Amino acid sequence: MNPFVLIPPAYAQNAAGDWLAGAAQFAPLVLIFAVFYFLLIRPQQQKQREMRLMLSALKRGDKVVTGGGIIGTVQRVPMVQDKDGNQVPSTEIEVEIAPNLKVTVLRETITTVIKPVAANDVKPVKGKAS
Repeated sequence: MNPFVLIPPAYAQNAAGDWLAGAAQFAPLVLIFAVFYFLLIRPQQQKQREMRLMLSALKRGDKVVTGGGIIGTVQRVPMVQDKDGNQVPSTEIEVEIAPNLKVTVLRETITTVIKPVAANDVKPVKGKAS
């Protein structure tokens, strides 16, 4: 018995439909990447950009929260000279965490700048019981 009888013959395929078949196989990968980009990568980049802007805009009097959970008020943002001689903000910031207790923290450890929120309380009227 001939051992090649069990092997089916190979026929040449039409080259005209190959690019369409290749694109159809590649389309799910492109779709998955697009979903990952819009659901994961892009929002994370925007969040990082906002954080960079927030840290660069720190000024004296801002109330901040550090990565360790310490809440304090920025007292000093020193300026240093870079190698070109330009004044740039230092990576270290002086924060007051209690009256007359100042600590130096790295700018990158600041996670949040607390914005003061105006109260919606109505001024109590004199003579009325609450």
